Amino acid sequence: MRLHIVAHGRIGRGLEAALTDRYLARIAWPVAVTELSDAGAGKVPDLPTPSVTVLLDERGDSLSSRALADRLARWRDDGIREARFVIGPADGHGDAARAAAGALLSFGPATWPHLLVRAMLAEQLYRATSLLAGHPYHRDG
Repeated sequence: MRLHIVAHGRIGRGLEAALTDRYLARIAWPVAVTELSDAGAGKVPDLPTPSVTVLLDERGDSLSSRALADRLARWRDDGIREARFVIGPADGHGDAARAAAGALLSFGPATWPHLLVRAMLAEQLYRATSLLAGHPYHRDG
């Protein structure tokens, strides 16, 4: 299964970009990143079938690392070809996008800068795929 991060805004260079790249490079699964302009312009590749779109949204489920890994495993085992994680524009996702999404994921009630959300998402995807590979990256208490 391919993991695909679609993000509004360009990450450029800097500490956030380096941290994001560090985690993305460690993920053993295929990973793609698509950047859209802040206005939403840009070409996002068509979704393969079957796929799931996950919106990063403050109203979403706040999953533990283990729960995210379990969800990825379930999608993979159900034949999902791509899990697309969408980091929305500054004003967030609209009601129609939320309703059409396969899942909503939240990193808590705080407002996070988009660049940090990318790094946090990349780290959580790395952690989840490491858990699924049996690596002891995560320490269950």
